[in-house]
Order: sequence, then structure tokens, then C-alpha cells
Amino acid sequence: MRSNISAFLGGLLFAIGLGISGMTNPANVLGFLDIAGDWDFRLAFVMGGAIAVHAALRPLIHKRERPLFAAKFPSLSASGVDRKLLVGAGLFGVGWGLGGYCPGPALTSLATGATQLLVFVPAMFAGMYLAQVLQTRRRASEGTSRLGASPAS
Repeated sequence: MRSNISAFLGGLLFAIGLGISGMTNPANVLGFLDIAGDWDFRLAFVMGGAIAVHAALRPLIHKRERPLFAAKFPSLSASGVDRKLLVGAGLFGVGWGLGGYCPGPALTSLATGATQLLVFVPAMFAGMYLAQVLQTRRRASEGTSRLGASPAS
């Protein structure tokens, strides 16, 4: 229960920060992406602030034996840049550039009832679902091909 409350409060703080910084307005985001035109630098300060807070707090948090609301810290595997990462990042960037929203601001702005969000958010969830289905199928086919492979001589 405490982890759900913590997640809710963290999400609420994130949503408030997005609103205060103006990043729920796609014009601000698209202005940041328009480096050849009338570039809007404010998103760089928002990202810089987030990175600064993370950089300051991460060492303090990891001095703890375990997180406040979990049994242990997640183990993060450091994997290299691969095709899946590049394709995913490219699709994310194209969606962000076309819509002016990334997932957090899109969900936060959904309360406005803007028509473009009523299209964007379901399309975003459909894309997430499709990615999950494709990944599950790929894993299943890899498992099947390994089962049928003959042992090396």
C-alpha cells in the first residue's frame, strides 16, 4: 500500500512539474525541437533541472541498504546499443516530434479534453500494446527455434 501511495505522489509531483514548466503544451515542446527556426530553449532547463536533482540524490539514495518501499533495488543490466534500442528510440522521437507529446505530458494533459490527445493517447497505448505483443511473439519464436536446434557435435 505504501508503494502505491509513493508512486501516486511521485506521479502527482511529476504532473505538477510538467504543468508549472509548461511542458504539457505541445507548442513548447515542438519549439524546442525546432532548432532551425524559432528555438525555444526552456525544455533544456527542465531536463537540466531533472538531471541535476537525479545526480544529487542518486548517490544518497544508493547509500541505503534498500529502497524505502521495496525489498531491494532493481538490478539494471548494462547492455549495449542494439537494433531494438535504436528502432524504439527512433519511433519515440518521431511520435514526440509529430504529436508534440511524450507519454508523461500526454497523460497529464488528457484532463484538458483536447481532441488531439483523445487520438494521441489511445494511439500511444496501442503502440505500447503492439510492441509488447511483437516482443512476446519474438521471444516465443526464439524459444521454439532453440528447442528444434540440434546439439553441436
